Amino acid sequence: MDSYLHLGEPVDQDNYVVCKYRVTTDLPIEKAAEAIAAEQSTGTWTGISTLNTEIFNNLGARVVDISGDEIIVEFPTDDFSIEVGAVPQILSVIAGNLFGLGALKGVRLEDVTFPKSILSQFKGPKFGADGIRKALDRPEKPLVGTIVKPKIGLDPKNTAKYVYEAGAGGLTNSKDDETLVDQAFCPIEDRTVAVAEALDRLESEGHKMMHAINVSTRGDKIVELAEKVQSWGAREIMVDVITCGFGAVQALAEDPSIKVPIHVHRTMHGAFTKDPLHGIAMLPLTKLVRMCGGDALHIGTLGVGKMSGSTKEDSNLTACLGNDVPYKTVMPVCSGGVYPGIVEAIVKKAGFNVQIQAGGGVAGHPGGVKAGAMGISQAVDAAYLGIPKEEYAKDHKELAIALETWGSK
Repeated sequence: MDSYLHLGEPVDQDNYVVCKYRVTTDLPIEKAAEAIAAEQSTGTWTGISTLNTEIFNNLGARVVDISGDEIIVEFPTDDFSIEVGAVPQILSVIAGNLFGLGALKGVRLEDVTFPKSILSQFKGPKFGADGIRKALDRPEKPLVGTIVKPKIGLDPKNTAKYVYEAGAGGLTNSKDDETLVDQAFCPIEDRTVAVAEALDRLESEGHKMMHAINVSTRGDKIVELAEKVQSWGAREIMVDVITCGFGAVQALAEDPSIKVPIHVHRTMHGAFTKDPLHGIAMLPLTKLVRMCGGDALHIGTLGVGKMSGSTKEDSNLTACLGNDVPYKTVMPVCSGGVYPGIVEAIVKKAGFNVQIQAGGGVAGHPGGVKAGAMGISQAVDAAYLGIPKEEYAKDHKELAIALETWGSK
């Protein structure tokens, strides 16, 4: 058989799925690259009688570039399932057994590009960033949201009270946190109904807001649960994509009965995105969420918050909003240790088409939830108007108190 190495050949983005890997190995990098290409396509640890030249040439992966510790591997589209939108099988090829290869000290999937033949199998977001903005009558300003805190503990009545106060303070969005679904202290039906009443009250007072109810549950029940919370008044639903799976997002997005946006949380992603030399970067996950139909997605805080990644968060912003794929855009959500003092820095990096979201940065305000909501809303307004936050704070006491409490960046 020929080698899996095809160095110097042009990258073929029309007929191959193109992956970028970062490799750490004691072997020559060419040998490590071949091991990845072989393991994920036609090879195994020994010669086999069932592999012929035709199979190898048509279905074998190709290493087309090596630059330092980064390699580019192409997988023929025929290596992928003909089932429409089969993310589990896609991941088994591009991010499967290679992580356990003894020839590698570490390997990280940094990026993936899909050809039109695979992109066309997915529908993308049903609402997207523009749809969420339309529902909120907020065409230009950054969205500004909160996470109900504590993430575990409030009952339905106090959850609804939190949401109402946040909306009265100017927030456009709120959501359950990732660990709350249907606990005994806060049943999902009671919570959804109470929150819906709070949102209706806000709308009657002239303010539109949406709250994402977390429907993360077992795969065979998630659409049913989403239908229920929608019938109870939910205006948005939330899914923990890593724990539930990309198929859960796709099932919700493609089900015609689901008529509200899907807010996607990425809890647990750090288990395999945090190590810069091993695992999977957030960028491939962001691309898959958009393909599967997520309408909003957490992307970190672009280097300025507690949950920010060490590198390349800007690429996730581009993956949400770029026009290189045939889907609606995804609303990028900047969340994780957000407080008014860092809003200006986030908006400078992200632009206006972003959702700024704070939990403790709202609930921790000395004046309470409403004052906290006002403080971060004022920070967003200042950033939108291009007025330095310290100057804007002179006439906005809630922002001034927030800056005094937490500082600035």
